[in-house]
Amino acid sequence: MRVGTFVLAAQFPGQGPGEALHRAIRSTEVAEESGLDSVWLAEHHFVPYGVCPSAVTLAALLLGRTRRIRVGTAVSVLPNHHPVALGEQAALLHLTSGGRFTLGVGRGGPWVDLEVFGGGLEAYEKGFPASLELLLDWLAGSRVSGKGERYGFREVAVVPRADELLGPDGGESPGGPEVVVACTSPKTVRLAAENGLPMLLGMHCGDEEKAEMVALWRSAALAAGRSPESVREAGHVSAGVAQIADRRQDGVETLVKTMPGWLRQGLDAHVTVDGRHRVMRDPVAYTELLCGLHPVGPPRLAADRLAATAERTGITRFALLVEGSGDLAATKENVARLGTEVLPLLT
Repeated sequence: MRVGTFVLAAQFPGQGPGEALHRAIRSTEVAEESGLDSVWLAEHHFVPYGVCPSAVTLAALLLGRTRRIRVGTAVSVLPNHHPVALGEQAALLHLTSGGRFTLGVGRGGPWVDLEVFGGGLEAYEKGFPASLELLLDWLAGSRVSGKGERYGFREVAVVPRADELLGPDGGESPGGPEVVVACTSPKTVRLAAENGLPMLLGMHCGDEEKAEMVALWRSAALAAGRSPESVREAGHVSAGVAQIADRRQDGVETLVKTMPGWLRQGLDAHVTVDGRHRVMRDPVAYTELLCGLHPVGPPRLAADRLAATAERTGITRFALLVEGSGDLAATKENVARLGTEVLPLLT
């Protein structure tokens, strides 16, 4: 079982972005000290839902401040990035961190980001497969050319090569950075499976839905010619929420008291690129849903909840939102208890 944190750098009402980012940094340092496996960083633009606009930049900082823990993006929004630029950054972090970086990518949403960064609605609605293909070509190749109207360019050298990581003995260790794909639809599940890429599944999904997506991924991967061994060993990641407390009621009360204000403020700030109508979840009901799905409560309950998800879905990697209290001291305590009280119950 590999348990990590999911960091949005959430800006709660009454806070500034600096406070949210400081909490993100300190919680990562505590995660490493407490024995957790990884930290996953979200990327958002122009909204207080999360104030980290560049997950790869924050990943670079955190990789430099840590020595053991893995750092991943959850996710870098591919329609907002040129795949080659993102591939160069991923290769750089992979090589300089000793292979501790994971690049998570996703399609994002129909937000105004697409207008600001120039991708347009086409990049969101149709462009993700081609962008992912170019990104993977870059991470695996030595020379790459771009095809198509948006990314057409002559063949160029890949520098630095992502597959030239130095091993402990000074020799080369083959393979580039791990790439995972955020999946919210059967179409994206099949795309990830065809490329042999693990999935990142959202915290709004229950075990039954996640199990169905894993089953679809496995069948699509086998149909695409992936080996049974690679299909069995695929490291899918389940996102969730964790709030460790002495009593379940205490954990639920902490989150119901603070998360709805953050959700309401953050989700209300999203602006669609084309003016389409969107329906926002009720913040209180959504918080209560998350508390029911994920490890919220005493360490034994939390461990049992994670173990049950693993048994039902086959997923043994977790990215857990730990900043739901909105408070730095409480977040640090939550992370520490997750690592020192829950994790030992899973091994």
